[in-house]
Amino acid sequence: MISTVVGSYPVFLKKNKSIKGRILSNIGAYDPYKLAIRYAVDSQLKAGIDLISDGQVRGEMVEIFAKSIPGFEIEGNTYSIKSKIYKHNKSIGASDLKLAIKYMEDFLSNSEEFSREEKSKKGLKGIITGPSTIIQSSKLGPIYKDKNKAIIDMAYALKEESRSLEKAGAKIIQIDEPFFSTGLIDMEVAKESINIITEDLSVPIALHCCGDVKNVFKDLISFNIDVIDCEFAGHPNNFNVLEKNVNYLIDEGKKIGLGVIDTKKPIAESVEDISKIIEKGIKIVGKENLLIDPDCGMKLLPDEVAFKKLQNMVKAMNLHN
Repeated sequence: MISTVVGSYPVFLKKNKSIKGRILSNIGAYDPYKLAIRYAVDSQLKAGIDLISDGQVRGEMVEIFAKSIPGFEIEGNTYSIKSKIYKHNKSIGASDLKLAIKYMEDFLSNSEEFSREEKSKKGLKGIITGPSTIIQSSKLGPIYKDKNKAIIDMAYALKEESRSLEKAGAKIIQIDEPFFSTGLIDMEVAKESINIITEDLSVPIALHCCGDVKNVFKDLISFNIDVIDCEFAGHPNNFNVLEKNVNYLIDEGKKIGLGVIDTKKPIAESVEDISKIIEKGIKIVGKENLLIDPDCGMKLLPDEVAFKKLQNMVKAMNLHN
């Protein structure tokens, strides 16, 4: 088993008080989020995580894409589609991914804590907010009368982003679709959109779906993805869904991202409690078919709580390795 994260991490922003920093700030060239990325990378590695993220520090999961992809306008907290959706002329996340890889390599080269084998497991997860979630979070403008058409156009725009993340060095790419479990999504259109994004990629693809997945899990198994990532700590009934579909899952060669810490709770679970959840997952699908991670993103947690949760998660996982 390997450990990973769903994506976001508490954002650590700090003004650069050096003379160079003040000069760069005055001309708008200082990027405070670079320090936040380093903090997220270092924290995840110190906690023992294998597949880390850049922390998704630059905004909320929909905002990051809506503010960059042509066709969208943001007014306050509202995302509106004002014209046809096109691909962005440059990658949205590749630069931060490359920077996070550099920070990871710096950390590992200066660390004697990890063996060569442990270091070889480390890598960066490229993260994309899925087209259904972006469109469901947005108001349709005059161009799109049908959300499904907007979802497909969004998928083609994100297809380019997935290739940019792979080229930038992502070891795995994750597509976030929390809306899949709401019952609002046409799953045939959802499947088409995910298949568009993942077509011809050579790295593994994970799909993260929040909440109770009983009505969509079987559909997800048929998608062109390698890992289905779900919440099991906060939604233990998902174990029933997993048990009912385990044979189909194994036949299709899919793995499970097993959410084992509840990111809605502002306290760190004990190693023992996390271990019990992992044990349930192992009994159903086998440890060879599991990635161990939190239920969801961790941005809203206090940083010391987020770190302790990840640290305990890794300790619990290692009890079973």
